Parts: sequence; structure tokens; C-alpha cells
Amino acid sequence: MIEGMLTPPAAVHALLFASGEPLQKKHLAKLLEIKEAELAVVLKALDASLKNSGTALIETGTDVELRTAPEAAPLVKKLRESELSRDLGKASLETLAVIAYQTGATRGEVDWVRGVNSSTSLRTLLLRGLIEGREDERDKRRIRYSLTTEALAHLGLANADELPRAEELRAGTAEVMKEEGTQTAAEEPA
Repeated sequence: MIEGMLTPPAAVHALLFASGEPLQKKHLAKLLEIKEAELAVVLKALDASLKNSGTALIETGTDVELRTAPEAAPLVKKLRESELSRDLGKASLETLAVIAYQTGATRGEVDWVRGVNSSTSLRTLLLRGLIEGREDERDKRRIRYSLTTEALAHLGLANADELPRAEELRAGTAEVMKEEGTQTAAEEPA
């Protein structure tokens, strides 16, 4: 039974919007408590309802996802360009500094140092190509962010060790995190 009396297409739309990433068709059918054959009909209905809405349903053999419609591409491009043309704000610069001086950090570590949620700053830095995210070796559920060569070139550095007072600040950060019971990437056990 679909919660809140949503129609099945509306329920799938809500689930895809909330997930923000592809969902397996099997998982969707299970969530909706319907058979996969019924899900195919629901997906067709949702696809038809999305026509001229600016969003589109993208399907593979096993997954389904909501994306912006191809006809919205010029508008989305304008949005991205306007985001990239603005100067980095204080929050993004702080986030970049935490990642640079920690030689990579997870979002939780950045949030801990800054004392606020840093997801918007991380998104901005990712869009601009100044940081990149990779799976954390210690915990595969987390992403560890690090500077890109683009960021280093922009700062006029060959590597992060050339940052001003790098060793001193990294040592200070490691000491504080140790007192708080948090390990930095640099001192993880091998």
C-alpha cells in the first residue's frame, strides 16, 4: 500500500526525487509493494506525466532515475555558468583550506573543523574542479575530498606541502583531533 494515498506514479516520482540518484527497479517495486511488471506500467505513466515538465525519467535495464530534460539543458548550463562565475565565498574558502591542510578530509571532518554544515561549499568546490572526492579507505560509506591539480595550479603550488605553515597547522590539527578522539587521514593505522 502506498503511503499517504499517492498514486503509484506520484510515489515513484517522490522516491526518485528524494533519492537524488538512480534506484533499482527491483527496489522500487519492493518499496511500492507491487510486481516489476506493474512497475513498468507505473514508469510509463510517470514518464508521460513528466512531458514538458523540465524533468525526464531515465531508465536502464535495471535502474531508473530522474534527470533534467534535454530541452532544459540551455537553462541548466546558464545556472552552472552563473555559479562558476561568482567569487568563492568565505565558506568555500574555509572548506578548501580544511581540505588542503588536512591533506584530504571527509565532509564530517570539514563540518567538525568549521562547526557548520559544509555540503554547499563542497558542491561549489566540486563544480569548479578545485576538489575531487574518492571513496574513503577506512569507511567505504564516506567520501574523502582532496585538492585537484587545478586547485594547486590556481594557488601557484606544486603540492600541498608548499602551503604556508603546512607542517605546523597539520600538527596542530592532528593534536586537537587526537584530543577529541578523531583520527586524521595522515595518522590512520596502516
